Amino acid sequence: MTVLKDVFRIFYPKLCANCENLLSKNEKIICTFCRHDIPLFHPTNFSENKISKIFYGRIIVEKATSLLAFRKEGITKKLIHALKYNGNQEIGVFLGNWFGEILKKNNAFDDIDCIIPVALHPKKQKQRGYNQVSKFGKTLGCHLNKPFLEDLLLRTAKSKTQTFKTRFDRLDTIDALFHVKNKALLKNKHILLIDDVITTGATIEACAKELQKIKNVKISILTMAYTE
Repeated sequence: MTVLKDVFRIFYPKLCANCENLLSKNEKIICTFCRHDIPLFHPTNFSENKISKIFYGRIIVEKATSLLAFRKEGITKKLIHALKYNGNQEIGVFLGNWFGEILKKNNAFDDIDCIIPVALHPKKQKQRGYNQVSKFGKTLGCHLNKPFLEDLLLRTAKSKTQTFKTRFDRLDTIDALFHVKNKALLKNKHILLIDDVITTGATIEACAKELQKIKNVKISILTMAYTE
């Protein structure tokens, strides 16, 4: 089996998602050099940080965090773009393993009951073929030993892509509506709501408001990246 894998690597070499140099056997998605250059956001205080402050006066958030810092140019932007638009879903697994190992060690999210992703509109998901945070969420769930519930939060209205918009532009362009099915399953639950990139928090706010209509629901937020 090892020989076959080596042969496969010769004819189908894996390249770094950032610099496009060949990856070694022990490297996944990005090379060691690029990984050291990725800007991290991950805070030590999960209740008081830049993300939690976004939602002051808007929704009640128990904890909030993100792994990477998202900038106009750089490695994070290339990774998210490749994940969303180039079909490289293994980036979600890579980031899920990375963040999952961190969170498992600090026990900060041990009190959550389940993980729910921000939903895509069915037409967009059909066009893309997947929700970009699905594998990220499933991988996190494995590390935290929590169920990943992908089909409970539904998007009922479509909004244009937000990835390349500024904070100011986003504030007035979120018109997405969300619906929760099987609400009884989430009663009295602490939900970890996940997404790829957070900028103004408008989309996550819309999701959280719908979820918080359920009795005694608590919301924590986790994303792959935070826009600086």
